[in-house]
Amino acid sequence: MEAPKITHFGNLKWTPIIKGCDLAQVAGDMNAEGAPFVLRLRCADGTKIPAHWHPTDENVTVLKGTFLFGMGDTFDESKLQTMNVGNFVSMPKEMRHYAMSKGETIVQVHAMGPFKVNWVNPSEVQPPDAPATVAKPKS
Repeated sequence: MEAPKITHFGNLKWTPIIKGCDLAQVAGDMNAEGAPFVLRLRCADGTKIPAHWHPTDENVTVLKGTFLFGMGDTFDESKLQTMNVGNFVSMPKEMRHYAMSKGETIVQVHAMGPFKVNWVNPSEVQPPDAPATVAKPKS
């Protein structure tokens, strides 16, 4: 029998993925076929995650801050739904969606691998080293 594996928040290894947003793998391997995994996203205030989709179901829990998400092929701030700490959303595979953070936000994602991000419009994705042009969510 395997022993439990404790992951301390301070030991997470954060990797920038887009401007204003870092990823840390908590458990499992997000690239392994049919294997469960847990990761966290940490996004700065006002970070926009452009429209995208995944080939597997995605389950998201807000751990810190406010996470706003919407569904569709185009980022539309008027269609964002607010998720506060403790809120959970389960999105079926291939659902086009986008998101934005209000305050520093950390969400936990669990799913089955392989976990891929397919951008609807790749030209909208700001690389981690892009100049700062972070939008502020409407209050």
